[in-house]
Amino acid sequence: MKSDADNPLSKIRNIGIMAHIDAGKTTTTERILFYTGFLHKMGEVHDGNAFTDWMEQERERGITITSATVNAPWREHQINIIDTPGHVDFTAEVERSLRVLDGAVSVFCAVGGVEPQSETVWHQADRYKVPRLAYVNKMDRTGADYENVINMIHERLTSKACAINIPIGKEDCFEGVIDLISMEAWCFDPLTQGTHTSHMKIPDFMMDEALIAREHLLESIAEFNDELMMLVLEGEDVPSELIKKAIRRGTIHHGFIPVLCGSSLKNKGLQLLLDAVVDFLPSPLDIGDTHAMDPDSHEPVYLAADPDDHFVGMAFKVQIDKYVGRLIYVRVYSGTLKKGGNFQNMTNGKRERVARILQMMSNKKNDKEYLHAGDIAAIVGPKYLVTGDTITDGNINVVLSKMHFPDSVISIAIEPKTKADQENLANALLRLEEEDPTFKVHVDKDSGQTLISGMGELHLDIIVDRIKREFGVTANVGNPQVSYKESITLVVQTSEVFQRELNGKGNYASVTFRLSPIPLKEISDDQKNTFKCSVDSAKIPQEYWKAIEESALAALSDGPLISSNVERVAIELVDGDYNPVDSNELAFRIATSMAICKGLRQAKPVIMEPIMMLTVISPDDFVGDIISDINAKRGKIEVMRKHNEYQQEVVADVPLSELFGYSTRIRSLSQGRAIYTLEFKKFEIAPAQVQNEVLRRIRGYAE
Repeated sequence: MKSDADNPLSKIRNIGIMAHIDAGKTTTTERILFYTGFLHKMGEVHDGNAFTDWMEQERERGITITSATVNAPWREHQINIIDTPGHVDFTAEVERSLRVLDGAVSVFCAVGGVEPQSETVWHQADRYKVPRLAYVNKMDRTGADYENVINMIHERLTSKACAINIPIGKEDCFEGVIDLISMEAWCFDPLTQGTHTSHMKIPDFMMDEALIAREHLLESIAEFNDELMMLVLEGEDVPSELIKKAIRRGTIHHGFIPVLCGSSLKNKGLQLLLDAVVDFLPSPLDIGDTHAMDPDSHEPVYLAADPDDHFVGMAFKVQIDKYVGRLIYVRVYSGTLKKGGNFQNMTNGKRERVARILQMMSNKKNDKEYLHAGDIAAIVGPKYLVTGDTITDGNINVVLSKMHFPDSVISIAIEPKTKADQENLANALLRLEEEDPTFKVHVDKDSGQTLISGMGELHLDIIVDRIKREFGVTANVGNPQVSYKESITLVVQTSEVFQRELNGKGNYASVTFRLSPIPLKEISDDQKNTFKCSVDSAKIPQEYWKAIEESALAALSDGPLISSNVERVAIELVDGDYNPVDSNELAFRIATSMAICKGLRQAKPVIMEPIMMLTVISPDDFVGDIISDINAKRGKIEVMRKHNEYQQEVVADVPLSELFGYSTRIRSLSQGRAIYTLEFKKFEIAPAQVQNEVLRRIRGYAE
């Protein structure tokens, strides 16, 4: 492994491996670690011994649950890799990984092509403008079709994708790949698990196909290099280095997506993928200055990837380790952070010390002395650092853009089996909530039950399993319940005067608010409600405005119907009054809370239910029955399209309350041959009969 001194920023690649579940992300990562020399023996997902699947639950179920960080050397470059989960219940792991990465490898199954979760992670990468490669895996499987996968990428994801290598054969006859840049055939020795490769002339029967594919490649990248364009127009030979230069420029500037193929399980094509990561994906220098913001002036600030500049980093993940306690994963954008040094948390204002810096290799740890710009590692010591916090050396006033995490949509009640477990359960829930931004814990004020909320049944199943295994807590768990929210439908004006003597001192505040419903299309991911102050400072001094805003938004966490969060509400402070002697911050907080609660009751509140995007891939024979069933579940069909020659894909919006036990239902409708995925889409006002049923059930519990 090269030392930090031997790894300048231009030699670092921070990448993520992302894909639909079962496309081969973890197997691909395992091969990368083997070929780069980190592992001397490859593990397998199906055997439960893959290096990056270190949790017991991952090894038992054969799925990735938590993103694992590893690094590997290749051609004198350091590749920092985050292997992300494919299951939609753990989409937060993908979200926070993509937020801090410079590039990504999107893995597609050569048979399944662009599957539902492939689209989700692709659009997540689009949101953070992450340059990426596409790797079509499983070319050895029956039904593998490279051209079809590229066509699906063009139809559903982007028109910018183009093959830079093509397969020699497919399915059982998949022998190797043709590199369209060097125009050589690559073969991989099965006796050495693909470690030994040989380059040879392109077979005669493949030559015409290779020439056509290369011509298409040159046409696709010509716009990224003037010299290459002239050579193409003049019909001259184009040197390999010029092609690589054009591909790199196109990839980094989001104008081109290189597509490669291989079979990770059969150890074919991985070396070309590693070469492509080094040759085409950006270093921290290539992505340019990082965009931040001055929290006071809201002016943009641009951070250079310079180890000698002010230190700025982001905490993007918290992990509770049974040996060292809280591990906080940090991406450094500027400057240097040293072991034993201090940093300023720009989110909560606290200053904390770094006890240790750890280079994480899945769940293994190597101590480091410092982190500089471009590095990703874990720090030990801080108690108050949470996911999404910006940290600096205290000499620069900036915050980095926050991450977006979807709302939790499903809840279950949990209680300790014995009195002795009570404190341990509370501790376990607190730690798990720190780790996972999509996991929420709250106490129902009517029933007194502790409710835990997450992204889906599998998510909560894993949480409960971890509570039992990692924290040794035995607990009783209820049936899954839908997490509802509330909103308002009328514009109302509400006033409140608070005038009372407390402890011999007078308290006075008068406020008037206008509450308005916000249309769904105007809602942003990170702001579900808005507050605006339109009152003159002569009526209410500016020193009280912040307290009024905090109290008004806090009042929306307890709705008038079912005590759930109220969203899509615009609050405007339009009038008020104060007394220079008796008015104080507490009085304005109380008056505000009372006014908002009264206004919510007057504004015709409604219950909103979570709507899921249901994607079903089914053989043609069963599509009619599946559509009928979706309609019966209050679903709306959004898209129907051909998935491949024998299957259709149905995409529909369906209320979550109608989808419990859907795995059994879809199995019976399709004789076990259809597959489906669920992904949260939005909250929508529930029909009147559904609202009445929810109110009847919740009020029944309260009584």
